[in-house]
Amino acid sequence: MGLFFSNTCKEDLIGFADAGYLSDPHNARSQTGYVFTCGGTAISWRSMKQTLAATSSNHAEILAIHEASRECVWLRSVVQHIREDCGLSAGKEAPTVMYEDNAACIAQLKDGYIKGDRTKHILPKFFFTHELQKNGDVRVLQIRSSENLADLFTKALPTTTFKKLTHMIGLRRLKDLNGCLIRGSNCALHSFSLNYGFSHWVFLVRFLMR
Repeated sequence: MGLFFSNTCKEDLIGFADAGYLSDPHNARSQTGYVFTCGGTAISWRSMKQTLAATSSNHAEILAIHEASRECVWLRSVVQHIREDCGLSAGKEAPTVMYEDNAACIAQLKDGYIKGDRTKHILPKFFFTHELQKNGDVRVLQIRSSENLADLFTKALPTTTFKKLTHMIGLRRLKDLNGCLIRGSNCALHSFSLNYGFSHWVFLVRFLMR
C-alpha cells in the first residue's frame, strides 16, 4: 500500500478536521483527527487523544480544529516557500479550505469567542481558527460526516466506509497502478515500510515518463 501522487490533479491544500467525542470513556477523553491533502493526496495527518476533557461534542470539535489550524499555518508557509523558490508566487495566497462536519462548531468559529453559558469554559486560545478566518488565511466549511476524511483518524469505521475514505486520501495498491504506469502517466508512489514502523516513510517508486 502507498500514497499515490498524480500530476493531473490541480487541487490546492485542503484540510479536514474531526473529533471522536469520548472515544476513551474510561478517561473522559476525546480523539482529535485531521488530515491535509494537496493534489488530492494526503500530505499531513494526525490522530491524538485530547489532553482536555471535552464537555460536549461541539467542545471536542473546537479542540480538534484548533490543532488542525496550527498545522495549516505551517503547511501554508511551506507551500508559499516552495512557490517562491519556483517563481510561482502571485502575491497573497488564497484562503485554505478546512472542512468540519459540526455546524455548531463552524458557527462559533465564525463569531469568535463569546462568553456565553455554553462557551465560557472554553479557553479563548482555542478560537485561534477564528483569527485565521478574519485574516483570510483559512475558510472553514461544512461537510457531511460521511465525506469527512478526518473520520479515519478518530474512530473505527465500517469496512466500506474505511475503504472509501482511504481511497479518497490517495492510498493505493501498487498492482492497481499498473495501468497508469503502462500508459505513461506522470506519478509518484510513496509506501510505508512496516519493518521500520508505520510512521516511517520509504520512497518506493517515482515515475516521470513523458
